[in-house]
Amino acid sequence: MAAVGPVSSPSGALCRLVLTLTILMFACDACKNVILHVPSKLDAEKFVGRVNLKECFKSASQIHSSDPDFRLLEDGSIYTTNAIVLPSEKRNFTVLLSNTENQEEKKIVVLLKNQTKVLKKRHSKEKALRRSKRRWAPIPCSMLENSLGPFPLFLQQVQSDTAQNYTIYYSIRGPGVDQEPLNLFYVERDTGNLYCTRPVDREQYESFELIAFATTPDGYTPELPLSLLIKIEDENDNYPIFTETTYIFTISENCRVGSTVGQVCATDKDEPDTMHTRLRYSIIEQVPARPTPFSVHPTTGVLTVSSTQIDREVIDKYQLKIKVQDMDGQYFGLHTTSTCIIHIEDANDNLPTFTRSSYVTSVEENTVDVEILRVTVEDKDLVNTPNWRANYTILKGNENGNFKIVTDTKTNEGVLCVVKPLNYEERQQVTLQIGVVNEAPYSRESSSRSAISMATITVNVKNVDEGPECSPPVQTVRIRENVPVGTRNNGYRAYNSETRSSSGIRYRKLNDPREWVTVDENSGSITLLRSLDREAETISNGIYNITILASDGAGRTCTGTLGILLEDVNDNGPFIPRQTIIICRTTMSSVEIVAVDPDEPTNGPPFDFRLESVSNPDIQRIWRLARLNDTAARLSYQNDLPFGPYPVPVRVTDRLGQSQVTLLTVNLCDCITENDCTPHPGARSGSGEVIFGKWAILALLLGVALLFCILFTLVCGVSRTAKQPKVFPDDLAQQNLIVSNTEAPGDDKVCSTNDFTTHAVGSSAQGIGGIMGSGVKTGGQETIEMVKGGHQTMGHHHTLDSCRGGHVETDNCRYAYSEWHSFTQPRLGEKVQLCNQDVDHKHAQDYVHSYNYEGKGSVAGSVGCCSEQQEEDGLEFLDHLEPKFRTLAEAYIKR
Repeated sequence: MAAVGPVSSPSGALCRLVLTLTILMFACDACKNVILHVPSKLDAEKFVGRVNLKECFKSASQIHSSDPDFRLLEDGSIYTTNAIVLPSEKRNFTVLLSNTENQEEKKIVVLLKNQTKVLKKRHSKEKALRRSKRRWAPIPCSMLENSLGPFPLFLQQVQSDTAQNYTIYYSIRGPGVDQEPLNLFYVERDTGNLYCTRPVDREQYESFELIAFATTPDGYTPELPLSLLIKIEDENDNYPIFTETTYIFTISENCRVGSTVGQVCATDKDEPDTMHTRLRYSIIEQVPARPTPFSVHPTTGVLTVSSTQIDREVIDKYQLKIKVQDMDGQYFGLHTTSTCIIHIEDANDNLPTFTRSSYVTSVEENTVDVEILRVTVEDKDLVNTPNWRANYTILKGNENGNFKIVTDTKTNEGVLCVVKPLNYEERQQVTLQIGVVNEAPYSRESSSRSAISMATITVNVKNVDEGPECSPPVQTVRIRENVPVGTRNNGYRAYNSETRSSSGIRYRKLNDPREWVTVDENSGSITLLRSLDREAETISNGIYNITILASDGAGRTCTGTLGILLEDVNDNGPFIPRQTIIICRTTMSSVEIVAVDPDEPTNGPPFDFRLESVSNPDIQRIWRLARLNDTAARLSYQNDLPFGPYPVPVRVTDRLGQSQVTLLTVNLCDCITENDCTPHPGARSGSGEVIFGKWAILALLLGVALLFCILFTLVCGVSRTAKQPKVFPDDLAQQNLIVSNTEAPGDDKVCSTNDFTTHAVGSSAQGIGGIMGSGVKTGGQETIEMVKGGHQTMGHHHTLDSCRGGHVETDNCRYAYSEWHSFTQPRLGEKVQLCNQDVDHKHAQDYVHSYNYEGKGSVAGSVGCCSEQQEEDGLEFLDHLEPKFRTLAEAYIKR
């Protein structure tokens, strides 16, 4: 930095520059404006003037200039950053002050004016500031860390050449002065001597960058602040440290030389890239001491395999002591140690070997699923690992699959078992060659020996008396069917497995489904008890099976099957299985019939079909047969034949002349399909006569009885009416009179002239037969309701006081209740008795029953077989139902 004073130029003329404040809109936020008088031409790094920043903004944390050609220091000094020429008129810029904590900002406007006239008035001390050469750049200094002093320790002198002309005060700022660590450095104000007050740790502070200031007693700064670097020189005061106290690595025992085991690493806090941090690694101790198969790289710390002497079966773990030393391993360097444990991982480098090369064992013949021998092996690899577990196999001698060898997982032994019985008569000794390998593959390449260990096992088969042998288990004999009873034939024969002879063997029949034969106990031959029938139900494919039990003197047995092959004889004529045939006359004019023959095909088709007309000569006239193929024919009839069943005998003859007559029942039916055909109530026979069934006869009898009942009722009713002076209304004829409770307003009610209430179900409701009326009318039925305390008329209640005493009153006369009851009850019972009875004279499901008096009657009226509603009148009560029933009512009533 340099102070700027009057400068003489060759031109000697200074441009007049008047700068005015142009930013007045921020006057409320701006501080006091500053006017500086400067020459028209300024070089770079020239001092322009000073602004009192504390007066404007004491807590400013950031200071900026709006013009990049000028920069400000913390004390308010303004310097040029570039060489500039001021314009002839004016130039100004703004100093921005801000506090980042409370986001407060303030501004100072700096105006630059020409200084030509002011130079004469300035203080004479400023003339001394003119110089052509100065020195204000001390060289960087250093100090040794952890210095022993004496303190304060002189470092260097800071001096400005402006001190030759006027008094200069020196000061410093920065880390170590007014920042942490505080008060570590200070400078003498008058001399500029720089001192350190205490030792410094380089690992904490590598260097300090201070700012030095040179000012006059009146606060003028003739120099730019000086950046002063103090470097702390390193001392080898830190030991190298391993990243881990104990390193654990694993390496396979069959690894190659040069394989990497792992890496150890250490750090040093001293200055990098110096001898203080140049580390060197070495192995200083090993347990066990021999062999030494590992080495460490001196600079990288990588552990590698250096020998092929690693054998887990000898040593399974190594412990190394590693040393690291700085100063590139020099004896005076600092060092530390760490422990490294290397586990040797097992590899399958040892083959399992049999403890013996040959074994001998024995087994009884015909035994199965038994253990006969255990073999053992030795393996040095790690126990209970795939490198140790053995897999046994039979290499030779087990071509018939009699043996199996498995591994006992607990003992690692090989267990030899018999899985298929041996036969002493076939083979008395078996030699097996077995081998063993590990579950894991062998890791070493070996050309001198095989990778599998082998041994020989000799198995001696012991002879056992096995008893009779049923061989083959199924034997057959051929017999012609229908041979005479008592015919003798060869039977089943068993053998002694030792002598291959049948002597001494006894036979017994275990199973004979139809009890057709007997078995000779000594020879096993069979004798027929009954005639053999090849077409019997229990015969399958012409073979009849008998189970035979053979036993010797010791009670040992075997079981065999004797199959009797029945040779066919043409003893069955062909017949037609389907004997009932339906012909729908509307869709069919003929029907196909198929014949079968239980005999073999050599005694079967082609068949010959003929109508058998010996008993009825009309058969040939009515029916026709036409052959379709070897087993089927077509049966047709005359077109004018009446409905009904017809017997049609058909004789079918096979190729050898064996025949049989099948009586077919052909039903001519008025239908579309056969399923639609039902028995006709009256069918005609073949001669055209009408045949009545039992149900038709019963229907006729019931119809006649019903007719007589109706006539009797009409006659009795007329005569009773003629004798009775009391007349009932005509509209009550053939009514169902019910004493019932009234539960709600009724349907349509008609009040007659005699004050009887009539329940009209239909608009023209009249009885089907009148017993009290003057005539017989057709239409819907009506119901007279006797109401206690009143009667219903058109859905309303009308009081009849006289009825409370048990009488019914009309316009002209009075009737006692007993008279009314005695008149209506018998007739009502007759009508109900005849109401909708079926052919068995059983009552319908809605048959009327007598009930006790419960109150008012139902508004819905009578519903059932005797009260069919034919019209829609009388349903006005549906308009008064609850809302939930209206939807249902609307679905059935036309509005």
